[in-house]
Amino acid sequence: MRTTMTYLLNKPITIIEYDRRWPLWYAQEQQHLLVVLAPLHVTLEHIGSTSVPGLDAKPILDISAGLAGREEISTYCDALYSLGYEEVAINPVFERRMFCKGGYNEGSHHLHVTTYGTQVWADPILLRDYLRAHPAMVTAYAQVKREAAALHQNNLNGYHDHKSGFIASMMEQARAWQQA
Repeated sequence: MRTTMTYLLNKPITIIEYDRRWPLWYAQEQQHLLVVLAPLHVTLEHIGSTSVPGLDAKPILDISAGLAGREEISTYCDALYSLGYEEVAINPVFERRMFCKGGYNEGSHHLHVTTYGTQVWADPILLRDYLRAHPAMVTAYAQVKREAAALHQNNLNGYHDHKSGFIASMMEQARAWQQA
């Protein structure tokens, strides 16, 4: 039996309209991360809702860092700390390490460290690309996110659970789209 950590935020979840500055802020952060992580031959990708033009989102930039193995990041924690990141403990089932600027789901950036080429690495990129190619899904997803935030306020688990069926459906569609 798997236990789930309950994440209650200090303030209600806020979904805001897409901000055209998000890609610029990602590009700036990408350069800072590449400077400190260059020896790892890291691949960085802007993922999550802020990476999809027109998608309303929590104002947190999600960045995926693909490495040969996610444990490689261990010797670079001090370098990430110098950029304002701190590691956050997450359930091992997610097969990633998480570093945040500011509190988990309350700061400005989330760095998801995964093993390059795995499904955990590839799925967020596929979902991003699918949404970029399907504006009607962007509109529908934004509505689901706003409903989830309104219903679950500061309960991050409830927010994610509310969205999970819709996201699973989108992932099925994205995989079919990728195969086509």
